[in-house]
Amino acid sequence: MGNLGGLFLFLAPLIWCHVWGVAGHSLPACHEQLEFRCSDGLCIPRSEVCDGHTDCKDGSDEHHCGHLWCKKDEFACCNGRCISSRFLCNGVDDCEDGSDEAFCQNCTTPGSFSCKPSDTCNPQTSPKCTSSEFQCGDGHCIRQNWRCDNSPDCSDGSDEDNCDQNECEVNNGGCSHQCVDQKMGFHCDCPGNMRLVGDSHCEEVDTCLENDVCDQLCVHINGSLACDCHEDYQMNPTTRECKAKGNVAQLFFTSSKGMCWTSIAGTEYRELAAHLQGPGPVAALASNRTLYWARQGKGSIYRISMDGKLQDSVLVLKVQGSVSGLAVDWVHHLLYWTSMESGSVNVGLLDGSAQRRLIARLDKPSAVALDPLQGLLFWAQSGRPPKIERAKLDGRDRMALVTSLILYPVALSLDMPRQRCCTVDQD
Repeated sequence: MGNLGGLFLFLAPLIWCHVWGVAGHSLPACHEQLEFRCSDGLCIPRSEVCDGHTDCKDGSDEHHCGHLWCKKDEFACCNGRCISSRFLCNGVDDCEDGSDEAFCQNCTTPGSFSCKPSDTCNPQTSPKCTSSEFQCGDGHCIRQNWRCDNSPDCSDGSDEDNCDQNECEVNNGGCSHQCVDQKMGFHCDCPGNMRLVGDSHCEEVDTCLENDVCDQLCVHINGSLACDCHEDYQMNPTTRECKAKGNVAQLFFTSSKGMCWTSIAGTEYRELAAHLQGPGPVAALASNRTLYWARQGKGSIYRISMDGKLQDSVLVLKVQGSVSGLAVDWVHHLLYWTSMESGSVNVGLLDGSAQRRLIARLDKPSAVALDPLQGLLFWAQSGRPPKIERAKLDGRDRMALVTSLILYPVALSLDMPRQRCCTVDQD
């Protein structure tokens, strides 16, 4: 529950995602104008497409650069940007790489563009089209659903040839499941338990995830959903909520008054360690009733007793930069934190005797959360681009989980029984 401090100071939407498995199926559709959808379903900023750096895990943002993703009335610059075709040969470098003005000297009509027999941006070889693409006569690839739409998209017009045939007879129209032929063109369709992603691919719909009706476990039984609780949890027969057996949960947070404690029901409240004032991230180690806290904007991490005894407040670590997020690995007794200034996720021993940088070159990492039982580390980046990522506790196997519909994530919290991550976005 790192970075709880100060969360009450702003209004923010709450976003959750399914993070332990492959998360692509639960992500919303990409923003058509601003984002590019990777082949695995993740969204990245369109500015990162064809920039010479692989941003999609599958590398699809660097495939067929300069051809596939611009609209019909747009020109594909060599750097991956799309500009209106009316800006061609207007004497202005609208692409910012000169490709829209590269072959204009032989043209006499304003707005016209001199085509070359080979690809201006990638002259080496013609790309190999995927099953969801149509290969033009000149070797370039376009989307399958642009074929036979009564508007030529290939430079040679080959996408509008032989349109009286059934496109579904050729490679199933590029559809992963059902191809539906129409009088003009075709479209892809999916079985009832699946949905269409992009133009051609079907994926299974997780009914439990879509309906979000269970507090913890969701089970399919004879076509309907049933709810259950994990071991050591019991279900409230009235509310159907799962609550942990044992001691009642407590909530610790920071404010301008220092460390504070309240009961979950909000009926009790008290201030702890008032001498350590100011909001900041806080994390708990329940086994020895210890809290770890860092003042907002500072690089000092303190250890404080949950009982608020003054003599138990100890400076544990002095770190580079300020601490923006904090989490405790209660299994391996390690402390993880993020630092915006150093752009890193860091790890250290709870006694402060050693520390090291785990993940570097991040843009404003703002929060961190852990699931040591699964060996997983999560962090939020609020810079450009904002995103939530996951890795193993040692920093290996890094992957992006959420890359769209977030602006400035400032806090993370894990719902481990349901295997979900909740984030607070400062809007």
